[in-house]
Amino acid sequence: MTGCDVIGGCPSDYVALSVAILSFLLLLLRSTLPFLIHKVPRPKGSSFWIPTIQIVASFNLLLSLAMSLNVVRFHRKHWWQSCYLWAVWVNGPLGFGLLLSCRLIQAAHLYSVFVKRRLFPIRSYISLPLALLPWVAWATLLHVKQPLNNRCHMGTQWVGPYMCFPVVYIAALVCITGAIHHIEFKFDELKDLWRAILVTMFSVGVWVVAYVLNETHEEKTWLQVTTRCLLLVVASFLVVAFFSISFSHPLVSVMSLNKKESFNLKTMGEALGIPDSGSLSQNDATLDVDPNDPLDKLLQNKRFLLSFVEFADSCLAGESVHFYSEVQQLEKIPVTDPVKRIYMVRHIIEKYISAGSPMEVNISHRTRQEILTTLDLAHPDLFKNAVNELLHLINMNLAKDYWSSMFFLKFKEEAAMRSVDRELEQVNGWNFSPRFSSVHCPDDPFYQIPRDPPSHDGHGSYLQ
Repeated sequence: MTGCDVIGGCPSDYVALSVAILSFLLLLLRSTLPFLIHKVPRPKGSSFWIPTIQIVASFNLLLSLAMSLNVVRFHRKHWWQSCYLWAVWVNGPLGFGLLLSCRLIQAAHLYSVFVKRRLFPIRSYISLPLALLPWVAWATLLHVKQPLNNRCHMGTQWVGPYMCFPVVYIAALVCITGAIHHIEFKFDELKDLWRAILVTMFSVGVWVVAYVLNETHEEKTWLQVTTRCLLLVVASFLVVAFFSISFSHPLVSVMSLNKKESFNLKTMGEALGIPDSGSLSQNDATLDVDPNDPLDKLLQNKRFLLSFVEFADSCLAGESVHFYSEVQQLEKIPVTDPVKRIYMVRHIIEKYISAGSPMEVNISHRTRQEILTTLDLAHPDLFKNAVNELLHLINMNLAKDYWSSMFFLKFKEEAAMRSVDRELEQVNGWNFSPRFSSVHCPDDPFYQIPRDPPSHDGHGSYLQ
């Protein structure tokens, strides 16, 4: 009678399966809690899709191991239970390969942005399939040669080349990390990258040993059961640890629950420590504004800027003013600090310039392409043409309507009230102490001659 080492269903198999299920649930919690609890806005582009693809790849890897290793007892009667579907395609290109490729693309983005000072030249939906090509070619070869037996084992001659794939990808990750080790990152990207490499090397090392033993020693029952359990448990640890170490985006990273202080930072300017980039304070001055002054001069007043932003948002056209405000924050970063400038520039591009960005501004195609294809992200005049175009549009549309709006009237009332409060503070600050008065008593209009106390002999003081 065939034992559980062949058809599955051993107690250790169900323990490993429980660990895999719990690890994936933990993975989902870590990826969704920032959006649910901290109200983190959902990022756009590769900042959102690459972590999402990592979750899908993690699910594929765990499910393929459970199906191909016979963790659950079942008979392969249907095509969807085929060893080539789970052990070759889902486990390889759609599982382990996709997981490592996502991390490799993220590292390549860091190298391009901070070392080359330009955006990654290839879109993620193109670069990710390119990184997967070796895995797809290998899976195609296995599908053609048909080396798997009825236990989904491919034999010694095929195991060696298959184990070279994760080694090559980890080596490429180490090379990219070594090329960016001199960059002084602000959000611990380099540390997270090294931690991911160490976790991957340890997990892959244990996983490779267990996989080789499982493939080459089919006659040893205890070894089959032990390695099968170890493969699934190590893969569960890998996907959770691998996903928890993130360097894809500093502010909206969905894997940084242990950095709670980052959720108190509402803007990139605050996160980078740019002066006067936080919320409005009581000490910010409210100056009289003249509608005849240039708009760029008026927007230097922080309270006027806040009022104008509220008006623009009410007109559903606030992206231009928000863009101008963040570019002004960028100009406060010295040119001698290119890393901090690149952080801010990348944030502005992802939020306002890239096609389909959440607050895409209305600028010409030529200006947009100049920004996206720039050879120096830290250039001080990178957004100059875009700012000029948007200021022209604001002057033609929003500015004319703002002066007759309730927002400007409210701003004038608040300005008047603050000026009165300031005058009262100055008046209350005067010292009327008689010890420091320079007015002599006879000249003091409030001076009164003290009256003598009444006498006890019946004569009033007035008569005296």
